[in-house]
Amino acid sequence: MSEPIIELKNASIFQRENLVLANVNLTLNKGEFCYLIGRTGSGKSSLLKTLYGELPARDGIVRVAGYDLTQLRKKDTPYLRRKIGIVFQDFQLLFDRSVEKNLEFVLKATGWREPEEISKRIHEVLLMVGLADKRKVMPHRLSGGEQQGVAIARALLNHPDVILADEPTGNLDPDTTLDVMKLLRRISENGQAVLMATHNYTLMQKYPSRIANCKNGTVVCSEME
Repeated sequence: MSEPIIELKNASIFQRENLVLANVNLTLNKGEFCYLIGRTGSGKSSLLKTLYGELPARDGIVRVAGYDLTQLRKKDTPYLRRKIGIVFQDFQLLFDRSVEKNLEFVLKATGWREPEEISKRIHEVLLMVGLADKRKVMPHRLSGGEQQGVAIARALLNHPDVILADEPTGNLDPDTTLDVMKLLRRISENGQAVLMATHNYTLMQKYPSRIANCKNGTVVCSEME
């Protein structure tokens, strides 16, 4: 039996001093795909921020990629984040540099030093997302879907155990949304856990999977029919 990549038991999620979610129980194993849903303000983003160490985990059990987040020291946060790929709705690319330089920046910031290894890894992740020919292109010359593809490539750079995706298709048209969704599903099939926050119920019906629903101040897990 595989050890969970994400494990929360009786956990509380806080935004500053405000209790957002209580008694949270959620487990995600290697290769699993799970939707995170809930109304605006229900705690989805706070939960994701807790999982990647931006908000402190205060009580219960909160483990991500081998780290006990209730005991996480500030100096360990960069090491945690090497094991987590984060994908945002608004891409968060650096528009003053090319696709290649965006990815190189992340690798160097996370300890990669050898130019040949850096170049090889950039090629690998761009190949995974179908954008190997966009390596030298500036982000503003890419479509929204291509920009999100680069953001997903960036999330994959350090061979993470889990991808946390916060509304990754929120700014995309329907066709591009399907392309990004297929890519995220393929990533989970390759062995990485994926937790994806979304409001897109049409997408969920097309690609049914487990659901973690933020409602009534907690998280309710279910299987989609």
